[in-house]
Amino acid sequence: AHSRAAGVTHVRGPDALTGDPHLSEPIDGLDAIGPFIDQGIVSEVLFQVKSGKEAVVYCCRGGTASNRELLAAKVYRRLQWRSFRNDQDYFEGRVILGGRNRRAFAAGTSHGRDVQHGYWKAGEWDALRDLHAAGADVPEPIARSGGALLLEYLGDPEGPAPQLIRTELGREEAEEAYERLLWNVELFLSRDRVHADLSAHNVLWWGGRVRVIDFPQSVDARTNPRAQEFLFRDLENIDTYFARHGVRTRGREFGFEVWERFAMGDIG
Repeated sequence: AHSRAAGVTHVRGPDALTGDPHLSEPIDGLDAIGPFIDQGIVSEVLFQVKSGKEAVVYCCRGGTASNRELLAAKVYRRLQWRSFRNDQDYFEGRVILGGRNRRAFAAGTSHGRDVQHGYWKAGEWDALRDLHAAGADVPEPIARSGGALLLEYLGDPEGPAPQLIRTELGREEAEEAYERLLWNVELFLSRDRVHADLSAHNVLWWGGRVRVIDFPQSVDARTNPRAQEFLFRDLENIDTYFARHGVRTRGREFGFEVWERFAMGDIG
């Protein structure tokens, strides 16, 4: 259990999905949720939903300043707990302000990791705000603190919405879900974004709908030289999942078509 004067009363754990205590964030990582409690948006941290290399997600009870019963708090791991794969690929084309910051990031120093950490968190917040406003099937962003994002919770008090990879869809459901994901990929591109880590692991299934999550590594399709490569990798991952459900996939064809329209300025 974890107590806090401002109102965190308990946390159930370890990881509700994996049951792996070695993936659990040290309990003081919950300090990042403190500002949400102080603002009355969150009243209680209920249980840990998911634990990964970059963040831990908690299910929280909404506070008096929130009109939601449940919320999801995504707490980013401290640098010593984080392990990003091929980070440089995702950061190509990003403008890092300040000469000292740019040099530190290029050299991979401790300060450079701090810079990266800040851009990673801000990038996910900006992507979710932009895409949710555009009508994409992503969780609604509610608030942010120095170390966490507060998001729409997808699930119920018994547990979170399942990942697509853990869901068995009927043939018709799978076909509709596949087309909806392609629609989302095109919408992302219309907002100059490529998810860059899209797969059935980063899609939730809730209320008969797909919801795409995890955007910290998303890239700007206008400036990242590997954006097209990331787009095709996203589509290949989605095709692999849906082909197993008997769906006639067309990710590569779709990718060439939408990228050409994007390059010609005919999308968005």
